[in-house]
Amino acid sequence: MLLYSIGIIFYALAVYLASLFNGKARSLIKGHRQIYDTLKAKVDPNARYLWFHAASLGEFEQGRPIIEALRRDHPEYKILLTFFSPSGYDVRKDYAGADIVCYIPFDIKLCVARFLNLVPIERAFFIKYEFWPNFIRALKRRGIKIYSISSIFRPSQYIFKWYGAYMRRSLRRFDHLYVQDQDSRLLLHGIGVDCVTIVGDTRADRVLQIAADAADLPVIETFVGQSNVFIAGSSWPADEELFIPLFMQKPDWKLIIAPHVIAESHLQEIEGRLKGRKVMRFSCATMQNVKDVDTLIIDCFGLLSSIYRYGHISYIGGGFGVGIHNTLEAAVYGIPVIFGPNNQRFREAQQLMLLGGGFQITDAHSLQRIVDKFVSDPQYLKAAGDAAGKYVRDSQGTSEHIVNDVFDQIKR
Repeated sequence: MLLYSIGIIFYALAVYLASLFNGKARSLIKGHRQIYDTLKAKVDPNARYLWFHAASLGEFEQGRPIIEALRRDHPEYKILLTFFSPSGYDVRKDYAGADIVCYIPFDIKLCVARFLNLVPIERAFFIKYEFWPNFIRALKRRGIKIYSISSIFRPSQYIFKWYGAYMRRSLRRFDHLYVQDQDSRLLLHGIGVDCVTIVGDTRADRVLQIAADAADLPVIETFVGQSNVFIAGSSWPADEELFIPLFMQKPDWKLIIAPHVIAESHLQEIEGRLKGRKVMRFSCATMQNVKDVDTLIIDCFGLLSSIYRYGHISYIGGGFGVGIHNTLEAAVYGIPVIFGPNNQRFREAQQLMLLGGGFQITDAHSLQRIVDKFVSDPQYLKAAGDAAGKYVRDSQGTSEHIVNDVFDQIKR
């Protein structure tokens, strides 16, 4: 634990130094400087707070259904939401579901004490992989209940190595862990952690909510018309190298590309790969001119989860690099999802493959094989889409389960 605490101090110093020349680190440090002023200005000392911590935007989306269920069913509590990454904070700093949104300070004992002294927290919820040993120990000493939401564990994680003893001690301090699968429960049992319930992934509730609330997109609808549509979401160059050449050979299919990075250089690179197709950026599309194109590049954020409903086949990017992005955003609309090989850490991808709604590809040949099968066999395409949609629907209810269980524990 001492080595961990020293390591965190050096990490904080490294971030401060990096902030001199790195924009993301600079944003993080700027946000850290505002933490305590924000809390002093906004915290109601007579209120009762539930604290949710998410590393970034993806983890926030997993916790969001629970935050909103608590907001609805238990308005007597206020919500404090913290982020570690600027990519989460910058997007959700104005999130209306929380009373206060700020960064979490570095897990240094003095910072931890200062943070907790400013907020009357009753319960703390850490989402997925967030385990902060000094925070957890301090919360436990103050008698504050601690929960882990949508966590998932694998034998390869450092927690289960000889050098992960300090983290194993932290896990034993949790009052309850709501994990995604049986393998996680068994791994935790093996290190003496038995306050565990298998509930699945809260993202199913979130994507179902998004689908129910999805806005109409008339320009997209006009673009699609009566055509078959392939949608590539959160794509990276390694993904685009595979699917763009394939669909250059399928002029009867329309193509929507929503790249993960929308920098001008990347957009131009995509356009360069599409020579021969009629391409337009979404920012330039109107109800009139979009009828004349067969490829649409989404050059803005925030629309992808609604756009998927206009597709017939989806491709989820990241599987040849950082790891696949959110497959459930597409699967919820009853369309099959294709993704690259870096998917082992994603339980939903494994389950979708098992049920016939998700498909792993490893190269251009395997992508062509599955797409050609979908194109030539509409019944196969429909069955795959039905399997994907059913998986999401069958996974709903996790958030309500957690909320009810937490407050049943309070009553007991």
